Amino acid sequence: MPKLACVAGEPSGDLLAAPVLSALNQIPDMSGLEVYGIGGPRMQAEGMDSVWPMETLSVRGYVEAIKQLPAILKLRKELIAHLLGEGRPNVYLGIDAPDFNLGVELQLRKAGIPTLHFVSPSIWAWRAGRIKKIAQAVERMLCIFPFETEIYDRAGVASTYVGHPLASDIPLEPNTGAAREKMAKTLNIGISSLDGIVIAVLPGSRSSEIELIAPIFFETMQLLTEKLKGQKLHFLIPVATPRLHEPLEQLLLKVKNINPDIQIHLLDGMADEVLEASDVVLIASGTATLQAALWKKPMVISYKVPWLTAQIMKRQGYLPYVGLPNILCGEFVVPELLQDEATPEKLAMAILGWLESPVKVAQLKARFTQMHETLRRPTGLLVAQAISQTIASASKMQRSAQ
Repeated sequence: MPKLACVAGEPSGDLLAAPVLSALNQIPDMSGLEVYGIGGPRMQAEGMDSVWPMETLSVRGYVEAIKQLPAILKLRKELIAHLLGEGRPNVYLGIDAPDFNLGVELQLRKAGIPTLHFVSPSIWAWRAGRIKKIAQAVERMLCIFPFETEIYDRAGVASTYVGHPLASDIPLEPNTGAAREKMAKTLNIGISSLDGIVIAVLPGSRSSEIELIAPIFFETMQLLTEKLKGQKLHFLIPVATPRLHEPLEQLLLKVKNINPDIQIHLLDGMADEVLEASDVVLIASGTATLQAALWKKPMVISYKVPWLTAQIMKRQGYLPYVGLPNILCGEFVVPELLQDEATPEKLAMAILGWLESPVKVAQLKARFTQMHETLRRPTGLLVAQAISQTIASASKMQRSAQ
């Protein structure tokens, strides 16, 4: 019976890997495949045995990671010992979480176990030096962006482009009208559909992001309300996790004290619904910018990090842009206002720039549609096929050696 060991370090990895395990169940050669390692509820629902809890690895930020480091190192040591001993798999699949997975993959590959890695680290954005370790640790990189395979070809690392799962989840044509009707019902504000201008505001999913960028975003909303006086204006904020509700509510209260009529709505999750209903998006840099692009929305990307972090990232980075839509298009198709440039005045002017330029918006939507089509692949099946082929190849080599 073939064995697959895999590790997903956080909820996003669990989300990515579940369709892979589902697709493996459809491949005849993989019937009876034993899947174990570290995964979340979605992977477990597809038959995976999660030997260790995923929560140990699900940490964000340098301080949190340092606090959790002893537990993470202990877990990695136990995992490697298990996989080199009685739990030796036919293939190992690391799902994202490169700081954890590359170390595991390095040890397993040295011991002759084939290693695959799903979701390339952002070597094209910063810490390019990691490609040396990847070359030693990973037999094949499964890339979610098309331009990544060229980087791995140059480094002599086998790679396969499998597409981005989000591109299959989001429809090619958004239905903004229907989304606004749905949103009006959710908000229960006494109208059948959101009218006027709808602005989605996504200040990030981490506490540090809310602390640094959210106050500027709230000031921007206040400024836009003044500049668009007399027009109906709705600001929709999808709150990524429950713990972020309180700091966002505090910021909302401050703005309401200045302007009680401002229409800012906090929603639990619902990022896709909010993006589909919007005219324009004010957004913190991250994966959500790709989400907004797949919904074909004009956006203004912003970000702030502590000064020292910014200096470190600047020295290690080599791209002129940080937003995924700009990286994928290879040029500044949407504005980025970062660090000292991230002021309420500049952000508000950039948002107004989109609202006043329907021709530019139409051109951007056409560009994002092309990008969406490029990223749309049967990702789960392609990753599952890579696993199946690797197991078959390793088995064939083993038989030849006997």
